[in-house]
Amino acid sequence: MASIGQIIFTSMIVLIVVISGLIIFILAIAFSVSQGTVESSSPFIVGNLDEDVVLDCRFLSNSGNEKLTDVSITWLKDAVSGVVFEYKNKAAQLQGQNIQFKNRAQLFSDAISTGNASLLLRNVKMEDEGVYRVTVNAPKVSGTTSVNLRVAAFTAPTFTRWANGSLFAEAQRWFPKPDVSWMSQGGQLLNSSTSFTNNNAGIMRVTSVLENQVQVDDIYTCLIENDLVKAISEASVTANNVAEKTYFIFSAASTKVSSLQLLFTVILILSVTQTSLSSG
Repeated sequence: MASIGQIIFTSMIVLIVVISGLIIFILAIAFSVSQGTVESSSPFIVGNLDEDVVLDCRFLSNSGNEKLTDVSITWLKDAVSGVVFEYKNKAAQLQGQNIQFKNRAQLFSDAISTGNASLLLRNVKMEDEGVYRVTVNAPKVSGTTSVNLRVAAFTAPTFTRWANGSLFAEAQRWFPKPDVSWMSQGGQLLNSSTSFTNNNAGIMRVTSVLENQVQVDDIYTCLIENDLVKAISEASVTANNVAEKTYFIFSAASTKVSSLQLLFTVILILSVTQTSLSSG
């Protein structure tokens, strides 16, 4: 007679097989319906507060780069009623648009026939943060993809060489509050002092002073970074001025879990459970 542990384990294996079959069935239906691809090259993006941001989406039929007609595109945002933007019958359909996006959202209408379903969101706000989902339907193409938008405030710093030999950096808009550090050309961490000034909206003005005396023809790096944005600024000191160059690195971590990841997690948990039952 089978033990209780064996019965539980057998039941769990059957459950895994059923779940696996269901996932395969759903994927098979999805692939049979969608004869093309709908995807975003930037599924996780950081928008700069009060500036425009583009939520990328491209669609392509399996037939190649043919021009597509009779395209419908619907952008939605999780936990928000109404649509962000809807395009159908070769025109915008904004009767059901959420007021949050009125006069702020648009598509690149001239590029839709070539597979561009990207959304331009103007003057981005903190409340625009969230997951956006776009569904595209066209001849030989049908599918949905998502873009996770995070919002921050960030600007490149400007540099001034003071008479006492120090280097001063000032960045007008940052949020959330960043950390600031300085490095020499050789990568050595340098002494500095940094202060933050908040405006009425909670956006911070960042000022930082490199306390080490700078040398002519040397390059100093100022790092301003928070969880979403890192500004890497190189200040090249010359006899007459300071030349500056900044580039940004963005980070918007994914919280999505794929069906296969979920299945592997279930299998791992069940394996641990069986080991515990057997040892018991």
